[in-house]
Amino acid sequence: MIILGIDPGLADTGWGLIEVEGSRMRCRGYGCVSSGPDQPTPARLKRLYDELAMLVALHGPAEAAIEKLFHGVNARSAMATGQARGVCLLATADAGILVEEYSPAEIKQAVVGQGGADKAQVQFMVKAILGLPDLPRPDHAADALAVAICHANHRKAKLAEAAARAAEAAS
Repeated sequence: MIILGIDPGLADTGWGLIEVEGSRMRCRGYGCVSSGPDQPTPARLKRLYDELAMLVALHGPAEAAIEKLFHGVNARSAMATGQARGVCLLATADAGILVEEYSPAEIKQAVVGQGGADKAQVQFMVKAILGLPDLPRPDHAADALAVAICHANHRKAKLAEAAARAAEAAS
């Protein structure tokens, strides 16, 4: 199964695609959709939508995961990130993809094992988990891969819980 991870932002939205087979995860690709502040916001949002829609059409992810908005940012930054998140959610919803949302602390916990991990620790673990030869760059793309890994781990845990409940109910 292919999972699309998204780290939203108006200037830079990171994306990462992983393929999950059993307990094995492998990177299918990653990158960043970037736009400059000299462009009008509607044009920046349209470009983000178009590029995500193209990625979804090209790679056919079964599920997607997106980072929740961090509440500690200033109002202007939060508004821009919220607009980008909305476009990302629309692009995945238009494709009929299930989307889950995770907080930064949940993502760090799932990837590094502690919710207060720094960016360098997250990048190192993403590289290790996916068997990449180098640290994924830019940071937003590494964060997007971390979101996808977080979703894969949560999905695996939910499936294990469901199987345990079914086994208990059958006995």
